[in-house]
Amino acid sequence: MEKTIGISAIERRRRRNRTINTVFRYVVLIFVAIIMIYPILWLIGASFKTNNEIFTSLGFIPSKLDFTAYIEGWNTKTQYTFTTFFKNTFLIVIPKVLFCIASSVIVAYGFARFEFPMKKIFFSLLMATMFLPAVVTRIPLYIMWKGFGVLDTYIPLIAPTVFANEPFFVFMLIQFLRSVPTYLDEAATIDGCNSFQTLIRVILPTIKPAIISCVIFQFIWSFNDFLGPLIYVTSLEKYPVSLALKMSIDQSSGIVEWNQILAMSFIALLPAIILFFCAQKYFVEGIAASGVKG
Repeated sequence: MEKTIGISAIERRRRRNRTINTVFRYVVLIFVAIIMIYPILWLIGASFKTNNEIFTSLGFIPSKLDFTAYIEGWNTKTQYTFTTFFKNTFLIVIPKVLFCIASSVIVAYGFARFEFPMKKIFFSLLMATMFLPAVVTRIPLYIMWKGFGVLDTYIPLIAPTVFANEPFFVFMLIQFLRSVPTYLDEAATIDGCNSFQTLIRVILPTIKPAIISCVIFQFIWSFNDFLGPLIYVTSLEKYPVSLALKMSIDQSSGIVEWNQILAMSFIALLPAIILFFCAQKYFVEGIAASGVKG
């Protein structure tokens, strides 16, 4: 009896300790989450404030809900509205995502499933480009695209993605492919599938979490890209959102409507936020699998 009572007391103590640890972890996570989310909350609140209120109030709760900043910010002070700039952005982002994922999957499939001469050398060269600063290639690429006569178009922004120019995605997909059993490929071959059919029917459904993770990364990077469009796009009617936000800062008159800029900045964040939350499950699964397995 005394032994049973002692075991029960120990079990209760363990449960109490687990409960305390769980509560402590959640409190820490909630505190960190508030710190991370506060800038976005402040951004949303400031979009409803006047310029004077933005710089004199520390809180994020506005004194009143006024959507004037959203209306005027969307219409802009030019002949183009943010509808045009968002359309231009998606004309850049969607092809970049599609071409980047397609080329990265093909290259990763080749490195992970096939043997060919100088494979290790080519893979080392591909991975070495991850350490090459993008600024090193800016001038040569600009000269090349200028020679092709495609400046002030979206071709310099989209064309490189056709050639798997993101080695991070290739490496990530290779890691994921190495965790996929090769007997699936062998079974598909026995059923009469060639290499391309095996990739489409067997490999792609298996690596869907990794592909969605790459889609999220590429979408956010392309949507937020500022330097690329700044270098290659010069016509106002072709501006993406990133350049349009910079254009909204009217330095010539010295008057900056920060509430309008913050309102458009928040709207510009929405596509990436919506995409992330819609694909959050696959994103976490893909990152965990590509980083742990293989």
